[in-house]
Amino acid sequence: MKKLFDELSYEVSKSTTKKYSTSFSLGILALSPHIRNAIYAIYGYVRLADEIVDSFHDYDKKTLLNRFKEETHAALTERISLNPILQSFQETVHQYDIDGSLIAQFIHSMEMDLNKIDYNSDLYNEYINGSAEVVGLMCLQVFTAGDKKEYEILKPYAMILGSAFQKVNFLRDLKDDYQLLGRTYFPNIQMHLFDSVTKREIEDEIEDEFKEALKGIKLLPSSSKFGVYLAYKYYLSLFKKIKSTSAEKILNNRIRIPNTQKFSVMVRSYIRYKVAML
Repeated sequence: MKKLFDELSYEVSKSTTKKYSTSFSLGILALSPHIRNAIYAIYGYVRLADEIVDSFHDYDKKTLLNRFKEETHAALTERISLNPILQSFQETVHQYDIDGSLIAQFIHSMEMDLNKIDYNSDLYNEYINGSAEVVGLMCLQVFTAGDKKEYEILKPYAMILGSAFQKVNFLRDLKDDYQLLGRTYFPNIQMHLFDSVTKREIEDEIEDEFKEALKGIKLLPSSSKFGVYLAYKYYLSLFKKIKSTSAEKILNNRIRIPNTQKFSVMVRSYIRYKVAML
């Protein structure tokens, strides 16, 4: 029965999420049960593409990504894939009528990662749009369940939250991106001159985005509000740790939040949510 394969496919996406991200796994658990599988499917899909460009250094990444792109198209067209992650993703895309242009923009940003690009402001914004903002919009189409009016109201907030998350990732991964992958996403910055002034300018931009994104989180449906708020609080705690860390240390160490602190954030966020302080 195909139902068994579909169940297996969603389980693979769920396992992928749990393996790669404690923060997102806990955030998804805070969503209503009926939308969790769809968000696991989206995360599993984008994680797989990200792994190709970030981790498979001993293989032809361009060939692998092209194959992934072709298999995505085939899965969406034929409404079936023997790859469990693609299978759960195509099921989610069709169930929630996720816009195909969002998927194309995401793949485009992954293709950008195959090359060493000297990022200016336009290319920086283009990359963030495809790698983060459109992923937020895919999730938003699940959260709003076909309500186009609600989607349009919440769209700018979902994009700015995705942007804030991605920029925090850039700061967190500065060491690996620059030293191992040869990437510098922030425009007009020479990494050998990265200092506290430059770091503060980037942080001010992120801080403004977090504040604006919270306005949208408060407007989300009850089925997704706490889960998104929890992910927001996880990233905010990581951001605060980055802010308190020197520019020199960030260039030489990957900043992390221990799981014990994540659980503490979860408990405090839940209390705040339940007493209607959100």
